[in-house]
Amino acid sequence: MVTRQTAMHPRPIIVWFRQDLRLADNPALVEALKVGPIIPLFVLDDVTPGIWKPGGASRWWLHHSLQSLAADLVARGSKLILRKGTAGAVIASVAAETNAQAVYWNRLYEPYAIARDAQIKAALAANSVSTHSFNASLLAEPWTVKTGSDSPYKVFTPFWRSLSSRYRNEPLLPAPRKMRAPSAWPQSDAIRAWQLLPTKPDWTKGFASRWRPGEHGAHQTMVNFLDLALDGYAANRDRPDMAGTSRLSPHLHWGEIGPRQIWHALATSMDRNDGVETHATKFLTEIGWREFAYHLLYHFPQMTERNLNPAFERFPWMDSEKRFKAWSSGRTGYPIVDAGMRELWATGYMHNRVRMITASFLIKHLLIPWQHGARWFWDTLLDADLANNSASWQWVAGSGADAAPFFRIFNPMIQGEKFDPDGRYVRKWVPELAGVDTKHIHRPWTASNFTSLGYHSPIVDHVHARSQALEAFKMCRNTASSPGAGGPIVPPPTFSYRVRER
Repeated sequence: MVTRQTAMHPRPIIVWFRQDLRLADNPALVEALKVGPIIPLFVLDDVTPGIWKPGGASRWWLHHSLQSLAADLVARGSKLILRKGTAGAVIASVAAETNAQAVYWNRLYEPYAIARDAQIKAALAANSVSTHSFNASLLAEPWTVKTGSDSPYKVFTPFWRSLSSRYRNEPLLPAPRKMRAPSAWPQSDAIRAWQLLPTKPDWTKGFASRWRPGEHGAHQTMVNFLDLALDGYAANRDRPDMAGTSRLSPHLHWGEIGPRQIWHALATSMDRNDGVETHATKFLTEIGWREFAYHLLYHFPQMTERNLNPAFERFPWMDSEKRFKAWSSGRTGYPIVDAGMRELWATGYMHNRVRMITASFLIKHLLIPWQHGARWFWDTLLDADLANNSASWQWVAGSGADAAPFFRIFNPMIQGEKFDPDGRYVRKWVPELAGVDTKHIHRPWTASNFTSLGYHSPIVDHVHARSQALEAFKMCRNTASSPGAGGPIVPPPTFSYRVRER
C-alpha cells in the first residue's frame, strides 16, 4: 500500500551520466523522466579503468563538458551531482542516501565498463534497486551485427554494408524541457576540486580558442561542418592544410552528440542538396569505422593491448626511448611527421591523414610497438577513444582486423607532397621551415641553406628504415608460420617516458 508520504515524495531515479553528456536523444534520461523525479549523477572513476582512465587532454575536455551539462540541467530545474570514487561504491552510496528506486544509464562497451556495470547491476538488485540500460552511442549494438555464420565481422566493408543497409533512421528523442526534481538533493563535489585542468604548467592554452566542449558546442560544430565543409569532403578530408573535416570526434566520444543525430543531419542535408550525397555517404563511412571499432572491441577485448594477428606477438621490436622521445616531441627531421606531433601537443588534435603518417613512422621507421603510440595518443588527444584508438593503431601496424598490410610503409616525403602540396600545414606547425620554398619543404635537407634553419636532420634514413622494417616483418612472418612452437613471444619494450603532467 502506498503511503501518503511516498505518494507525495516518490523515490527518485538516479540517471548515471557517463559518455553521454547531452540531453537530446538520450534514452536513459528520457525513460527515467517517465517514471519519477531524477538525480543526474556523474562519477569520476579513476580506479576501475586502470591505465585507461581519461588522459590529460581528455580531462580538460571533461571539465568543460560537465560544466556545460550542469548549466543545461539547472536551466530545466535540475542539477548535476558530482562524485569521485569507484563507481560501484559511489552508486551504492548515492542510492542508499536518496532511497532511489532505480538507476538508469546508457551502455558502454569498454571491457572494464562491461564487467563493472554487471557487478553494479547485481549489487543494486540485491538491495531492491532496479537498473535499466540503453544504447545512446552506437547505431547498432556490437552483438547485433553478425556474419551469415553467426560470428563477428573482421572485415570493415561487409560489416558496414550489413549495418547501414538495415539501419532505420527513426525519430530522435527531443531534449526534455523540464525535469522533475527529488524532494532533497544529495551532496555534490565541486568540479574544481577534481583538478581536471592542468596548472603547472598549463599546456592547454591553445585548446579553448579552437574547441567548445558540451552539447551546444557539438551541435554548432556539426552545423559548421554541414555548411562549410560537407560539400567537397570526399576529396578534402585528406588535406591537413584545409578545414575539410568535421572535428566532431571529441564530441562523439563524450556523447555530446550521437551517431543517430549525425545520420539525421546528413540525411536532411542530402534531401536539401543532391550534390552532397557522395560526400555525405563518405562521411557516414567514417561513422561506420567508429561502429566497426566498437564491434571489434566488444568481441575482441584483448585488442587494447595485444595484437589481433598473433604473428605480431613475435615481431622483433626495437627498444629506443630516445627515438620515441624524438617522435613524440616532433623532432624526427621529417616535416609532415613533426608538424603532426606538434599540432597534437598544441591543440589536443591531429588531422586523421597525419595520424596515419605519424603512426606508420613510429611503427615502421622506428620499429617501436604500436602500444606505445596508442598510449601517447590516449593521453594527448582530446578525442581519445579506446575502441577507435586501438583499432586504428592496429590497422596501421598491420596487426589488426582488416588491417593495412605491414609492407604498406608510408613515405613521409611523398605523403607530405601529396596531401600538403604547398607546405602550408608544415609551415604552420614547424616554424623553423617557414621560409623554405615549396620545392624543398618536405625534404628540407636538400635545401642549400639547411644547416642554418635550426631544424633537425632525419633521425633515420627512409630507405634504410623501410628495408629494416620489411626484414623484421619477414622474420616475424617466417617464425610465426614455421612448424612446431613457432619461436618465443617477444614482449614489447617497457621503457618509461613522461606524458602530460597531471
